Amino acid sequence: MFMDLADITTELINSNTPSGSVEESPTLGHYMVAPRKDEWKTLGGLDIPLQSDENTLSEVGYARSNVGDAGSKPYTRGIHATMYRSRLWTMRQYAGFSSAKATNERFKLLLERGQKGLSVAFDLPTQLGLDADDELSLGEVGKVGVSISSIDDMRLLLDGIPLDQVSTSMTINSPAIILLAMYVAVAEEQGVSADKVIGTIQNDILKEYIARGTYVFPPKQSMRLITDVFEYCAENIPLWNTISISGYHIREAGSTAVQEIAFTLANALAYVEAAIDVGLDIDTFAPRLSFFFNCHNDFFEEASKFRAARRLWHDLISQRYQPKNPKSAMLRFHTQVAGVSLTAQQPLNNIARVTIQALAAVCGGTQSLHTNSYDEALGLPTEESATVALRTQQIIAEESGVADIADPLGGSYHVEALTERIYQEALLQIQEIERLGGAMAAIEQGWQQREIHNAAFKHLSDVESGDRKIVGVNHGIMDEEDDTEVLKLDPTVGEMQCLRLKELRENRDEVKSQLCIDAIGLASAGTDNLFPLILEAVKSNCTLGEIMNAMRSEFGEWMAPSGF
Repeated sequence: MFMDLADITTELINSNTPSGSVEESPTLGHYMVAPRKDEWKTLGGLDIPLQSDENTLSEVGYARSNVGDAGSKPYTRGIHATMYRSRLWTMRQYAGFSSAKATNERFKLLLERGQKGLSVAFDLPTQLGLDADDELSLGEVGKVGVSISSIDDMRLLLDGIPLDQVSTSMTINSPAIILLAMYVAVAEEQGVSADKVIGTIQNDILKEYIARGTYVFPPKQSMRLITDVFEYCAENIPLWNTISISGYHIREAGSTAVQEIAFTLANALAYVEAAIDVGLDIDTFAPRLSFFFNCHNDFFEEASKFRAARRLWHDLISQRYQPKNPKSAMLRFHTQVAGVSLTAQQPLNNIARVTIQALAAVCGGTQSLHTNSYDEALGLPTEESATVALRTQQIIAEESGVADIADPLGGSYHVEALTERIYQEALLQIQEIERLGGAMAAIEQGWQQREIHNAAFKHLSDVESGDRKIVGVNHGIMDEEDDTEVLKLDPTVGEMQCLRLKELRENRDEVKSQLCIDAIGLASAGTDNLFPLILEAVKSNCTLGEIMNAMRSEFGEWMAPSGF
């Protein structure tokens, strides 16, 4: 028995639609199934039309000139003309745990399996500039990253890794200038001069005040350290990206996609202004600025976000500073998929989430990418889960086809409209931050913090009410036994690190190291660039905590406003 189209339509409606949910509509002859929800919004809260067309683009102010071509201003479609046909994004898996030796072994494993760059996760004491034997470090050494207290630890971390060939990203902020000095010193010991090392240091303190909390010094003094890095690297470490301005942690704290872009670029403008205020020319440091973004579950919103961010950064820098070097207005970024989206329930589902997010990042034109492991809601990644995460990137690169064409979503009515809306709404928020006196002034007033708190509360409320479904959490729930293997850390790592520090201090030239510490303290009270003094100090076996304390004696510490 054969059925015509009208019969098939009627059959589908009758079999799939509950009573009372059918409306008359000419689009299906006589009937249309009622929407599953009362309103349709992106994850970030932007209204979604049923379909987009030329009228949609006209309504949002789209213009073809705002898109251009890949490799051409305003870089909406990508910063390189041939994009991934010439070179794939860097597959840079974030790793670090326990001791420097254990992390070095994981680095070598990932490099052997096809990773192209390193990304170092530091433990909480290191992030706060504390030595492993500081009483505040007790119980935290090596837990959420690798413990680095001295140049000796950095030597172990980088043992056998060719630093003139491997690009390294270090996620460190308050003590960033010290960790970079350690890295440069170890490279020189390997025979790699400072002008040959390649990589990125996060060095983004403003987002710590906004969203993450691992700050130590007040904002003004922290900005001084950042501009010292800008100045020193421009002259001595030219291939190093001196800052990775991070929206990732802003998003992880609960912001929307628009807020992530707006707050990140507002922070970036504050760094640019700080550098110019100390006499640096825009073209001496802006080409080495890099960005670090999150990629969440809403595929089209995320890909559009990256396109909008490139154009917005180009327009802001070009209009305000008129750089001569085109690279000064080029937004280059690393992406990490959304850790906050991963669930402890049904952890294998996270492989699908990571794949969707990574695909959106590639379609959005990222320059490097970290894919989270499926077990990260339970603990640090195992060797197996880290390999699956890396293989996910390789499959996208070699099997999906999305790397074969620049900006594969460009021209979509939906994507172009979303790109324009994100651009306009992010620009409005940047203008509001500037009305408050700029990023630093707004931070001191707690403005960004309040905005993030409000967005996070809205999302949580939507999940708790069931308006936003999370598979395995409030949808698709089932009774199951979770037998996921969880990485177990060496419980003696803290004790071993303390013993290593004791031995270091006993064997170093104490007079020389103390002279270095005194020099840093004295210079902290002045205006001289601190990097050369810190570089000499780490070479003289001064520890991370000792150098931080020397600066703390002059800089003081910072207690943030609550934001409410």
